[in-house]
Amino acid sequence: MPEKAVTEKAKEDLREGKSPSTAAGEFVHEEIEHVHEGKHGARSPQQAIAIGLSKARVAGVPIKPPVPGKSTYKATNKAQKDYQRGQTAPVTGEKSATRRGKSSLQAMKKEPKNTASHAALSRHAKAAAGKQK
Repeated sequence: MPEKAVTEKAKEDLREGKSPSTAAGEFVHEEIEHVHEGKHGARSPQQAIAIGLSKARVAGVPIKPPVPGKSTYKATNKAQKDYQRGQTAPVTGEKSATRRGKSSLQAMKKEPKNTASHAALSRHAKAAAGKQK
């Protein structure tokens, strides 16, 4: 679950007329902070960004899932489910099954913590910017 302050900031951004990607950036930033703090790890900067976008979609930020086959993998099914869930009834604090949540947290804690370092995020940003040209 995202922190309440992050959800409120994202909703405020949407009320001000900012783009959905700006509002989703709050969730991505929170996720990167979690990796920095060691709450869990990620295998790559892209994974940390994907987790943040998933949380944003579930929270009701209207970010469309990527178009299948363009530059994505099968993970678009999860993005589609998250988008539908967030647009019908945004999550307000319900929890998943304890055993499943605990096992996924244990798996994430085994992942490396340095993938969201300043250098790794810089490399990712430069590579993404290069693809846009």
